[in-house]
Amino acid sequence: MPADSSSHDLKPAQMADAKIQRGKGGETHQVAGGDLPVLTTQQGTPVADDQNSLRAGPRGPTLLEDFHLREKIFHFDHERIPERVVHARGYGAHGYFETYESLSDITRADLFQRAGERTPLFVRFSTVAGNKGSADLARDVRGFAVKFYTKEGNWDLVGNNIPVFFIQDAIKFPDFVHSVKQEPDRAFPQAASAHDNFWDFVSLSPESTHMLLWVMSDRAIPRSFRFMEGFGVHTFRLVNAEGKSTFVKFHWKPKLGMQSVVWNEAVKINGADPDFHRRDLWDAIHSGDYPEWELRLQLFDEDFANKFDFDVL
Repeated sequence: MPADSSSHDLKPAQMADAKIQRGKGGETHQVAGGDLPVLTTQQGTPVADDQNSLRAGPRGPTLLEDFHLREKIFHFDHERIPERVVHARGYGAHGYFETYESLSDITRADLFQRAGERTPLFVRFSTVAGNKGSADLARDVRGFAVKFYTKEGNWDLVGNNIPVFFIQDAIKFPDFVHSVKQEPDRAFPQAASAHDNFWDFVSLSPESTHMLLWVMSDRAIPRSFRFMEGFGVHTFRLVNAEGKSTFVKFHWKPKLGMQSVVWNEAVKINGADPDFHRRDLWDAIHSGDYPEWELRLQLFDEDFANKFDFDVL
C-alpha cells in the first residue's frame, strides 16, 4: 500500500474467493484476514498487499522499509539455489504437532498452551557431509530440522540425530566442515569423514571426542528416518507468563523405536539402492503408515545450574 494511503482510501472490490480492496489509483490490495489462507512472509507475518510496493507518495520512489518487497526480490534472486555446503542431501514431509498437555507453567509459547491443539509443521531429514547425489546410508550425522507454523509466527527447531556436536565455538565451523569434506587434492572420499583431514582436526580438538564416539557408533547409520531420534543439540530457555525461565533441551523420540544397520549392511544397501532412506519415507507415507515422534523436554533449573563449579551448558 502506498505510504500516503489510509484505510478510508480503499473501496471494496469483488474477486472470487478473495477479500480485496481498491486504492485511489484503482490498484487492488489483498486484505489479510478472513477464513481463507493468507500469504505470509518467511517468518509467518501476514502480508496485506502482494501487488503494490510501499512508496513515498503515489508517484514517489520505493521505500526500503518495505520488508515484504525486499524478501520477495531476495527470494526471486535465489530461486536457482546452488548446492548447500552441508546437509545438501535431504528429504522432507509435512505433518502436524499435537500438544499432549498444557505447558503454560514453563512457557508462554502459544503452541504449548492448549492440550490437543494441532500446529502444522514441516520436517527435513538430511545427511551432512555428502553432496546431493551421495548415498543415503553413509556413516554420518543426520539433520533433523522442524519448522512449526505457529499462530505467533514460524519457529524453527534445528537439530541432528545426535545430542552433542563437534565444536563449541562457531569460529571453528568452517575448519571442521573443510575437514569432513573430500580431500582437496583428490575430491574423494564422498560422504565419508574418516580420512586424514578429519582425523587431523579431531586430534587437535579434544572437545570433539564425545561427538566422535557417537559418530563411530551404529547411531550414525540409521535403518530409516522413521527409526531415528532427533535432538535440538543446543540448550534453550523457556520463559513463562510470569517471566520465570528454565533451561531446556528438546528430544524427538520415534514411536517405532530406534534402529540402525551395521556397516556391511549399509555398504550392500547403498550399492543396491542409494535412495533407500528417502524411498522408505515416501513409501511409508503413501501407504498411510505415517511416522510419528514424541517431543520430550529435558528441563534444568537455572538456579541449580549456577551452583556448579563448571558451566553445565
